[in-house]
Amino acid sequence: MIEVRNLMKAFGLRPVLRGVDLTVEAGQFLALFGPNGAGKTTLMRILAALSKPSMGVVRVGGYELPRNAGAVRQRLGVVLHQPLLYEDLTARENLAFFARMYSLDGAGDRVEAILTQVGLAARAHDVVRTFSRGMQQRLSIGRALLHDPDILLLDEPYTGLDPEAAALLDRLLREVIADRPRTILMTTHDLARGLALADQVAVLARGKIVHAGAPDGADAQDFAALYSRVTGATIFG
Repeated sequence: MIEVRNLMKAFGLRPVLRGVDLTVEAGQFLALFGPNGAGKTTLMRILAALSKPSMGVVRVGGYELPRNAGAVRQRLGVVLHQPLLYEDLTARENLAFFARMYSLDGAGDRVEAILTQVGLAARAHDVVRTFSRGMQQRLSIGRALLHDPDILLLDEPYTGLDPEAAALLDRLLREVIADRPRTILMTTHDLARGLALADQVAVLARGKIVHAGAPDGADAQDFAALYSRVTGATIFG
């Protein structure tokens, strides 16, 4: 479902991705770990058709990027560092706007169902600027799920969340996984959560994939040792 071959990305003379090879099969959940500055967000933006590669082959959902960016976006749900919400609109108005963007049939019912799923039905009429970080993140995930995409890209979804909000996000992601088979790629610094949710893991360091495979029951301590060995950094670095 996601295929990356010899992907390179440079900003001016500064290389960020240096020949990334990565495959995520249909229905897999892959957790991508890596130090700050490894290129995780750059990779996610390329997969989301928000940035163009300098070189290499990128296919998402059977479509090649950047040539078929429009077709790829229809199949994607994306949660990035920025919530990509309109702060002066209410939660319901935000989702209704994106529903129109996707030309969804039965948009009103779908918006109400998503608000309930992410636990924001009681705050549907409140403007987003009054929301906590955790509430904005839940609404962002609701936006990403609105059109029932086959593929989810989640870039550090736990960043800045308090323990209660992180636990709510855990529950929501497990519901998403149980709902139907989806292909999910999530970047995170949270080893325990990544290992608990994903059936595949990979490590990006110095612009390349330096480890990839199944967790095989590894606990956070064992994987942290592997992570340090292949990256030269701690998981928090």
